[in-house]
Amino acid sequence: MDFTLFLPLILVVVALFASAVRVLREYERGVVFQLGRFWKVKGPGLIILIPVIQTMERVDLRTIVMDVPEQDLISKDNVSVKVNAVLYFRVIDPQKAIINVERYFDATSQLAQTTLRSVLGQHDLDEMLSEREKLNDDIQQILDSQTDAWGIKVSNVEIKHVDINETMVRAIARQAEAERQRRAKVIHAEGERQAAEMLVEAAKLLGADSRAIQLRYLQTLTEIASEKNSTVIFPLPMDLVRPFLDLAEKNKA
Repeated sequence: MDFTLFLPLILVVVALFASAVRVLREYERGVVFQLGRFWKVKGPGLIILIPVIQTMERVDLRTIVMDVPEQDLISKDNVSVKVNAVLYFRVIDPQKAIINVERYFDATSQLAQTTLRSVLGQHDLDEMLSEREKLNDDIQQILDSQTDAWGIKVSNVEIKHVDINETMVRAIARQAEAERQRRAKVIHAEGERQAAEMLVEAAKLLGADSRAIQLRYLQTLTEIASEKNSTVIFPLPMDLVRPFLDLAEKNKA
């Protein structure tokens, strides 16, 4: 018997068998269609398909790290900035990821770019620089809610860089310097106010008793004497001078 006559048939059988067998890894699932209609999600392991009648789309269930390209946007306070981010997501429903959206990876990338511009454009530059954690959470919640219909779970969003031009960098530096000077002046003024209040309080205490004024006078003389001065001026309290002033006024009268 000439087996060469059966060789084409054998090749066809082998090709059909090869096309019918699929092996899915632990992190993969297969979305099987039968005559164009969804049949079931299968895997992992060995999958047998009916040639011609059944087809399969592979879906990776691992977390995907997506780099969101740099986006040009205008902040709420009219500052032009460039922002990029990184997105972490994974497929949790292979059926929705294949049927409800075309190329879920590209769709998620485009949605992340537009959401990044939309959310950050509603905030000032200061908020972008100082409140990244809050902005990350806002973007993550928006993306997660919108990709839920695609069977995708967005687990985390991180803003990586917020770049501004050199002119704005210098302007921000001047603003920061002005803010530091303002705070220094406020602190200095507050110190002067507290010192004045304490001086007024001390004057009230000294004025309540003439002996306290005399003690203060003697302390002042001691401090003057400790200095090496060629000329010493002795301040006289008004209590000592006033009797002489009153006597002079009486003589004039």
